[in-house]
Amino acid sequence: MTTDTHRDDLPADQRLRITEIFCSIQGEAQHSGWPTVFVRLTGCPLRCQYCDTAYAFHGGQWIDFDDIMEKVDEFGVAHVCITGGEPLAQKNAFPLIALLCDRGKTVSVETSGAMDVSGVDPRCVKVLDIKTPGSREEGRNRLENLALLGPNDQIKFVICDRDDYEWAREFTHRHGLDSKCTVWFSASHAQLPHRQLADWILDDRLPVRFQMQLHKLLWDDKPGH
Repeated sequence: MTTDTHRDDLPADQRLRITEIFCSIQGEAQHSGWPTVFVRLTGCPLRCQYCDTAYAFHGGQWIDFDDIMEKVDEFGVAHVCITGGEPLAQKNAFPLIALLCDRGKTVSVETSGAMDVSGVDPRCVKVLDIKTPGSREEGRNRLENLALLGPNDQIKFVICDRDDYEWAREFTHRHGLDSKCTVWFSASHAQLPHRQLADWILDDRLPVRFQMQLHKLLWDDKPGH
């Protein structure tokens, strides 16, 4: 996208700053493997040291809700993922999620967990990324969000090393996360071997699900996939 696509006659609460809208295979969590439209919002207040979407921190284009919905519909798939950046840093992400749900889409939102998720439409699957010490953003975790998760929602930990693993294991136990929803552990790409993480989970019989990011295996982490 190279040009703004908003109409000046629409109020500001009906548009969002978007980095890209594209269709790919969902690489993570519950909907992994499904053809999915990704709506990547621009901007993020966090700076995780392993971030793979830093290109979405700035720039983007203002796009009206109607144009976003038209573009999503063009791809002709049922699953839509709202991501970033940090999508919930833009307040207009909340009504967009509701509109997509009204359209009959299966919607998920990938959020850092630093933002209040109470306004997310209950029909939307919340994928909450709890920040480990290795991310360098542990202090941004909003623990109040844990009480707002239902059984269809999900929690993700990106594990950088053994210290991160032990921290995430203790966090999961202390907050009873496995009894709230599905918990995913994934290795930080290029920092921790996937097999090592899998072995640790097996050794501890940890009640979490191991995952690898399919999009990185398929397309080597290129933007737009």
